[in-house]
Amino acid sequence: MAVSTRTLGRSGIEVSALGMGCWAIGGPWAEGSQPLGWGAVDDEESVRAVRRALDLGVTLFDTADAYGAGHSERILGRALAGRRDEAVIATKWGYTFDEATRQATGEDASPAYLRRAVHDSLRRLGTDWIDLYQLHLADLPVPRAEALVATLEDLVAEGLVRAYGWSTDRPDRAAAFGHGAPRATAVQHALSVLRDAPELLAVCDKYDLASVVRGPLGMGLLTGKYTAGSTLPRDDVRGVAPGWLEWFRGGRPAPEWLRRVAAVRAALTGDGRTLAQGALGWIWTRSGRSVPIPGCRTVAQVEENAAALRWGPLPPDQFAEVERQLAAVRAAALRSADRPYWPSPTLPATHP
Repeated sequence: MAVSTRTLGRSGIEVSALGMGCWAIGGPWAEGSQPLGWGAVDDEESVRAVRRALDLGVTLFDTADAYGAGHSERILGRALAGRRDEAVIATKWGYTFDEATRQATGEDASPAYLRRAVHDSLRRLGTDWIDLYQLHLADLPVPRAEALVATLEDLVAEGLVRAYGWSTDRPDRAAAFGHGAPRATAVQHALSVLRDAPELLAVCDKYDLASVVRGPLGMGLLTGKYTAGSTLPRDDVRGVAPGWLEWFRGGRPAPEWLRRVAAVRAALTGDGRTLAQGALGWIWTRSGRSVPIPGCRTVAQVEENAAALRWGPLPPDQFAEVERQLAAVRAAALRSADRPYWPSPTLPATHP
């Protein structure tokens, strides 16, 4: 049942079936007093974690220029120095920030900013090319996104970008790139056993796009280490959860999500996997296009997640049991409008 590689949509780029999300290794950053990072990090441990991931066969590393106000890209570049050819780097642009103060400052969807942003990311990453470059503005109107395609195509022609995509949970946005952007190859979107995304997966199937899955472990809920009594620190985005983050409230796991975790725990772990490994296996069974990118900032987290590759997708009977256990809680699902559109923070617009 082991799974090792998948293809990033119509680009033909081969990646490991599991990626590593690099939001957390960016360390602290904020919008005013609202934290947008995952608290303090040990940069040396972050470097070790990235290199351990490579050693264990993980080749896709997903970051964004805004994570840590550029710090995540710098740490990733440092970790991959001398091993760049072993890795597939995905990053994002669209949110603006001040590197010196580590403050988010707004957004910019202009073609001119796109070109500046790609060169800044290349510099921070210490590389000559980006494998997958993703628009980070999840709710950008389609016409404004389409106005960026010509510049993206130029970046591909210049060899700075191999392929591009959109990080969005909006099916119409994903479909617009799938239909009208020649080298668009992926949509990054939320998906987990706690919250399915059938419309996004249908768009990926229709347009031969990769499904790059953020939040596959529910921001930590599907690791099993959080209970109703857990409290997150105030320098963690989950500890002072903004309105777009539904998994945690008041620094504690939201009870409705803990109930879903409890409902599927036995089915996900019945064959000996850890809860996190079972949650990753569910995603691989759910879609042959999906590449989950759980966030990691320690070697131990990397090792547990990478071990899921040996287990592979959930067997059909186990998957069916998970779905059976979820049927009741899904019947009481939150309205679609309440979906968490993380990790794209709601920021004030600056210049178009």
